[in-house]
Amino acid sequence: MQPNIILINCDDLGYGDLGCYGSKDNATPHLDKLAAQGLRFTDFYMASPVCSPSRGAMMTGCYPPRIGFGSFDGQWVLFPGQAVGLNPEELTIAKLLQQAGYATKLVGKWHCGDQKDFLPTRHGFDSYYGLPYSNDMGRQNENDTYPPLPLLRDEDVIQQQPDQAALTERYVEESVRFIRASARRPFFLYVAHMHVHLPIYAPDRFMRESNYGRYGAAVACIDWATGVIMHELKALGLERNTLVIFTSDNGSRCRGEGGSNGPLRGTKGTTWEGGLRVPCIMHWPGRIKAGGVCGELATSLDFYPTLAKLAGADIPTDRIIDGKDISSLLFGENRTSPRDTFFYYLLNNLEAVRNRKWKLHVRKGKDAIRELYDLEADPGETRNLFDAHPGVVQDLMAALDSCRKDIGDEATRVKGRNTRTIGRVACADTLTHYDPGHPYIIALYDLKDRG
Repeated sequence: MQPNIILINCDDLGYGDLGCYGSKDNATPHLDKLAAQGLRFTDFYMASPVCSPSRGAMMTGCYPPRIGFGSFDGQWVLFPGQAVGLNPEELTIAKLLQQAGYATKLVGKWHCGDQKDFLPTRHGFDSYYGLPYSNDMGRQNENDTYPPLPLLRDEDVIQQQPDQAALTERYVEESVRFIRASARRPFFLYVAHMHVHLPIYAPDRFMRESNYGRYGAAVACIDWATGVIMHELKALGLERNTLVIFTSDNGSRCRGEGGSNGPLRGTKGTTWEGGLRVPCIMHWPGRIKAGGVCGELATSLDFYPTLAKLAGADIPTDRIIDGKDISSLLFGENRTSPRDTFFYYLLNNLEAVRNRKWKLHVRKGKDAIRELYDLEADPGETRNLFDAHPGVVQDLMAALDSCRKDIGDEATRVKGRNTRTIGRVACADTLTHYDPGHPYIIALYDLKDRG
């Protein structure tokens, strides 16, 4: 029987932001319960420390430079009205599940391109409701270069400059509607929260209850949303046939806004552990043993082949997929991950590699470095062991060289042999244009923070 699949992806939520990952500041009872009844990963990675490449990689099971998502005409992420986006020739996990008979829906942030050819409805989602990019890409001052923030249903803008404090509740309502409508067939629901990306607008209830300011309120809102979805699954008798995955697109900013990457070094936008290692919880009663903790290496790239296998979907054989099937880890059939190596890219630059417990850094931005860490003993990357383990360094250097030849490395001017192109359209335009006569409910967002 094909399982239902719900993928919940947060924005900028850090490794240390949940109670089950050590937070003493944020109230996350529903997510803590999800972990207690499921499997919590300690060494789970996104494929990029920023959102567009992270999300494109998760949808395709490929490292960002493999699919032309390392950078976007020189930008780190996609911006409103850009002519580039996820190539329509790519086969997303949503497309594979759709072809396998699933009802598919995305609620929330997409950020893989806002031109019509790149929208979720062109990439395997039957329907879409949400913001096509980050919630800070709207009008926040009179001279803003951004157009009004668009809320989309499928391919149509249904509201401009929405009240962001109300959006999560609207997302939850939309998710519940979809679950109820799809209860008699297998479904794939991708819920992509705007929290905790700046600016943070949380509902009044969570603002009043928070002991950790806006940030704590946003985390509590995410937790509440998860609780509603889990309650709905149980009420409909779907809980035991539904795999629920909870994660984040990259690490926390941690620049005074309240986020935490726990014991990890670095932040969003870096290839230190705090940039890419994120929370990941998987829950499936009767299939995933309750209370498990997995310390094996796993990544968002691995969702693609794992979910395809569980759903009985066909994985394409005409292209390279970087993901590994980790279903054996979920069900306790194997204690060792099928993935032994992970490469850390920032833009199109290959900056580090992990193999089992060892991580080697060779670059940080414009600077070449030589640093080796034992992540089992030192997850905070505080003790450089480069000179003490020349054999390990040699092996990891060889892995980096092989990756460069395969996917490329702009920093060393190596062009990969096995990359695909980003999508591109002619005559790109923004989805909205500022109209001084429009009765926006929020003409200008009063918080000026941008992530």
